[in-house]
Amino acid sequence: MGGILRWSSMSAAALISLAILGRAEDEKAKKIPFDKTPKAIRDAINNRFPDAEVSSIEKENENGKVVFDVELKHKGRKYEMDIEEDGTIIEIEKEVALKDVPKALIKNVKAKFPEATIKEVMEVNKVKGKEETPDHYEVTIQTSDKKKKEINVSLAGKIIMKEGGEKN
Repeated sequence: MGGILRWSSMSAAALISLAILGRAEDEKAKKIPFDKTPKAIRDAINNRFPDAEVSSIEKENENGKVVFDVELKHKGRKYEMDIEEDGTIIEIEKEVALKDVPKALIKNVKAKFPEATIKEVMEVNKVKGKEETPDHYEVTIQTSDKKKKEINVSLAGKIIMKEGGEKN
């Protein structure tokens, strides 16, 4: 009988694990068409970026909160936004032309990844109300083996974190 109870306990644990994994799958980002997003999200996008070309909206669960991750183009420049379910903008990332990137950023990225090519630099701005405050840069590089990596770099140009949360 002990064998049956042990098996039952293991089966229950396995079923619970599968249920948790299934729930985690449900919480992954889900792409949503612009016209199917909540009005508060559409309004936040339109108020901040009138006439923007929205290329992608994903509904995500971040730390128990629903957040909409929006990718768009406005006046020829790429932007990304994180917006809470109620329409509150948390963060705006702005594409920065390589010619406008701080020299220290380029120098430090090339020193750390000498064989890599910088593919994109986004200035990450924290948003409070209507005020945007630059916080750091997200730099996408392509390594010599053609893999893409995203690196967080301080405003002063110091590498602070690599993709996957790996610190330097």
